Amino acid sequence: MADSAYKILTINNIASAGLERLTRDSYEVGPAVEIPDAVIVRSHDMHSMDIAPSVAAIGRAGAGVNNIPLPQLSARGVPVFNAPGANANAVKELAVAGLLIAARNICDAHQYVQGLTSDGDVLQKEVEAGKKQFVGFELPGRTLGVIGLGAIGVEVANVALSLGMKVVGFDPKITVRRAWQLSAGVRQADSLDSLFAESDAITVHVPLVDATRHIVNAKRLSLMRAGGTVINFARGGVADSGAIMQSLDANHLHAYVCDFPTRELIGHRQVITLPHLGASTMEAEENCAIMVAENIKEYLENGNIRNSVNFPESVMPRLDAHRITVANANVPNMVGQISTCLAEADLNIEDLLNKSMGDVAYTVVDLSDNVPVETLDKIRAIDGVLKLRNLGRPAS
Repeated sequence: MADSAYKILTINNIASAGLERLTRDSYEVGPAVEIPDAVIVRSHDMHSMDIAPSVAAIGRAGAGVNNIPLPQLSARGVPVFNAPGANANAVKELAVAGLLIAARNICDAHQYVQGLTSDGDVLQKEVEAGKKQFVGFELPGRTLGVIGLGAIGVEVANVALSLGMKVVGFDPKITVRRAWQLSAGVRQADSLDSLFAESDAITVHVPLVDATRHIVNAKRLSLMRAGGTVINFARGGVADSGAIMQSLDANHLHAYVCDFPTRELIGHRQVITLPHLGASTMEAEENCAIMVAENIKEYLENGNIRNSVNFPESVMPRLDAHRITVANANVPNMVGQISTCLAEADLNIEDLLNKSMGDVAYTVVDLSDNVPVETLDKIRAIDGVLKLRNLGRPAS
């Protein structure tokens, strides 16, 4: 392994299919790596973790990033990458399973059978006598409301249509790419309230942020048709558990299926709660690890940013030129100040890309020659510069 190899600290078990993308001749990877250039993590809570100053990037082998201190890392100029869509099929299948399990009362029926101790004709009589307790309903003709039409929500909506359900979706920020993937049979709701009012079942596929906390609440549950089902494989906090249980107790809601157990939920007969199985398939874990490893590799080697939750998408083809990247506060004249420093060193800019996202901006600059140390120091000293990386020329 070369002395100049990038060092990647892994937290949790990361699928080997992803780590294999970080070749041993260029990368040192493992849970005991010191002075890491990047960290790849799954579910470990990093909020109280002392993240080394050497860390230039964080990769989350999954979609949600609630376990990562985004504001702290953004202030340091450190992009956080995730793997959107890599686990979409796994979560889609579980959401559809949740609909079917709730509709056919499968968990209650299974528990009933497990409690039978008789045999022979007596057992068969108990089976036949008991099944009337678990009469369910079929999905065709019923309406599913899908909140969030990203990679997962679109797949769930399309499958529900194929099962004969009517589907209504809500996502004011749906991307053009997802809109193309969404079946024309999915109707768009004007508001969340209208979506709840016409739905027999609701499934939620949004990240947990201030705007989505308790998006499923008592007021909206009261708008739902009686006998409805709520499916939550997004994050626990997007649904108000207390309001859910009150609606169940009032026999207005039929079932709540979620991936985020609490003591109160576990004890409720109409709640089916699982141990956070959403992305727990071999395929999803491999897909997430591969995507995040490739994104980390591309950033460390070329400075390009794909699938970051706190930095703008910034991809510039690599020329045979010296490259620097600058993360900075999104304020006026940053590019001008950087360009002035480079011009004072008689460096010609061969290509430049500048992107912004909220309070953060990111600049990639390809130059005719190597950047002197004193010029790099001048750029670092500009008020608002968060991190500068000198990538040099691409490897031959």
